[in-house]
Amino acid sequence: MEPNPSQSPPPPPAIDLPSTAAASILPPVLCSTSELSALLAPVTLPDASFANWAGTYKCRPQRTFMPTDSHQLPYIFELARRERTTVRAAGAGHSPSDLACTSGFMVRTDALDRVLEINVEEEYVIVQGGVSLHKLHAVLAANGLGMSNVGSISDQSVAGIVTTATHGTGLDFGVIPTHVDSLEVMLPDGRVLTCSREENLDLFQASRCGLGATGFIVSIKLKVERAFRLRERRKVIAFDEAVRDLEKLASSAQHAKLWWFPSTGSMRFFGADRTYDPATPPKPNWFWDFLVGYHLVQLALFLGRFLPLIVPWIGHLVLALGGQEDVVTNDSFRIFNLDCLFSQYTTEWAIPYESTAACLEELREWLDNEHADPCGLRPHFPIEIRFSDSDDIWLSPSNGRRSCWIGIVQFKPYGVPVAYRQLFERFERIVSRHDGRPHWAKAHALVPEDFKRMYPKFDDFVTVLRKYDPEGMFVNPYIRRHVFGETGADVAPRVYKERA
Repeated sequence: MEPNPSQSPPPPPAIDLPSTAAASILPPVLCSTSELSALLAPVTLPDASFANWAGTYKCRPQRTFMPTDSHQLPYIFELARRERTTVRAAGAGHSPSDLACTSGFMVRTDALDRVLEINVEEEYVIVQGGVSLHKLHAVLAANGLGMSNVGSISDQSVAGIVTTATHGTGLDFGVIPTHVDSLEVMLPDGRVLTCSREENLDLFQASRCGLGATGFIVSIKLKVERAFRLRERRKVIAFDEAVRDLEKLASSAQHAKLWWFPSTGSMRFFGADRTYDPATPPKPNWFWDFLVGYHLVQLALFLGRFLPLIVPWIGHLVLALGGQEDVVTNDSFRIFNLDCLFSQYTTEWAIPYESTAACLEELREWLDNEHADPCGLRPHFPIEIRFSDSDDIWLSPSNGRRSCWIGIVQFKPYGVPVAYRQLFERFERIVSRHDGRPHWAKAHALVPEDFKRMYPKFDDFVTVLRKYDPEGMFVNPYIRRHVFGETGADVAPRVYKERA
């Protein structure tokens, strides 16, 4: 996957504000506005724009900064206060929504990417929030450590996965923020608060799925474990068999998931368990993996925009390319991760684990009807089905219940927009009937009244935002719309949406 160049501009040259020149630099509140601008000039990205990875949301912030030291942040915050604007942190931009978008100040966290401490004996690591998972995997592996669970990709920053309750899969594994021991959060006035289960508990519970609104995450203490490999069994099974044996499949491996190809009536099961056996990664095949599996599939998806009836047959092809059954062993993060292939629209919801079979049956009935209709919707593939344990994080979609996560995609072949809104709306109606909760990083249409019914601590979350950020420095249209319930053109769901 090639990143969008607008996501990761080259870091600006480092400046010594104020870590090595503290004695000669005034505190932010004592600097004039022109002095603040001059001090921040070396970490200012002129005329910078932002687009998420899929290119589905874009914005042009008032100013964009790429600080190289967290001590520079209070100067950015003070300048924002003077200019009566907001501040939004942005990492890799992988959220398929406008969660990171802003018309105020944007702080790119790419250069705040240091690993601050590694403790092999006690199995934890402390990192700055901008560290990418790719970098973290490499550093941990060099020290004989690894993350206990990882999602489908590792392009994101650690702060990004914490603040959106990103998840992997496994009935005995919570969302990734459950592995966070403590956080350092910078408030609008520049103070840094350490929060954990022992201190500032309200800020800790809110920030572990804080949507970037509780403060700027400066550092994260993350529980890890001894490095391990995963042995993953892969096999194709019929939809009816998968639903019948769902509990058996979900509990048959530490990390189990299913890919459903609706037009085929089949699923591919993945079951991964820890091992220390030698790695036996699949051998890449240029013809099948690259020419057919990437280029031919992308071309076919593009043609499917004009000839929708071919889309189901592309699903048959992609399922067949993976073979009927296989076993692979590799480093843990290489098994956890996958190639997303093409930019995409996506939505994902978490439902109670015990509702999984009923929900899948209802989804199957709906999609069968779509496929039977010559003018029906043609979903792409796969529909991914994953699992997580319950937790107590205030806004985690797994709060208080074991969950099944069901996600669908519509690919954008060659970056070209495709129809998806009607498909997603129908999908969301079904998962909502099964008490679904949307993934916070992904676009949805819910408002505070919906979340109050879903999350017992939603009002407490709002209270924390008003307590620690009373002037709303860290809000953006996403927060104003979904958390505070504001309406209007400047906070509309499509204010930063691509124009197809």
